[in-house]
Amino acid sequence: MWSATWPKDVQHIAAEFLTDPYKVTIGSQELKANHMIKQVVEVVGEHQKYPKLIKLLEQVLDPSGASKLLVFLETKRNCDTVTRMLREDGWPALAIHGDKNQQERDWVLQEFKNGKSPIMLATDVAARGLDVKDIRVVVNYDFPGTCEDYVHRIGRTGRAGATGVAYSFFTTANAKNAKALVDILTEANQQIPAELQQYALMAGGGSGGFRDRGGRGARAMGSFQTGSNNVPIGGGRF
Repeated sequence: MWSATWPKDVQHIAAEFLTDPYKVTIGSQELKANHMIKQVVEVVGEHQKYPKLIKLLEQVLDPSGASKLLVFLETKRNCDTVTRMLREDGWPALAIHGDKNQQERDWVLQEFKNGKSPIMLATDVAARGLDVKDIRVVVNYDFPGTCEDYVHRIGRTGRAGATGVAYSFFTTANAKNAKALVDILTEANQQIPAELQQYALMAGGGSGGFRDRGGRGARAMGSFQTGSNNVPIGGGRF
């Protein structure tokens, strides 16, 4: 088996399924990210995430669909909520997560690959095993529960010798991961926000979670697309 990281749960899986395995380590066993990826971390409040995402889209996305952007969220509900907001604001975004059936997930992935929908929002489970070329930017809208997942997420860009950029929104709810994240950024010679350094030095973590902006219902269109993927794109942006 191959793994970009070697956390305890992966070690347990290897011990359970492999017989007399050999372990080959390439480089250090310390958790580290691909140096071809520029990592940008912003310490924000929950209410700042969506406006900052919009600002980022205005900077990096082009109408041709050549620059693909993958956005990670922690829950299926958040994935649908943010996708719905983006589509209503005129952005060609689609959601993929475990509540979508296989037909819809295949369709979303194809729309993303061919650039018709250059913004794809996903949960970790739905994004596992995805192999999409030319993902220019990865966004951690919701920072993951562990820094192992962080390394896996941002590794969706910067593949095959290409460069990529990973943006992460970090809140007080993520404070427990501050030290490990600072170590990853330091090892890759990335800029470290002063607020993140402060979190890393503090004992314990913050509280709070995602405040849903939901409440907008899905519009059924009589097809296999469900929920947020049914919302018409407004604003004529693309």
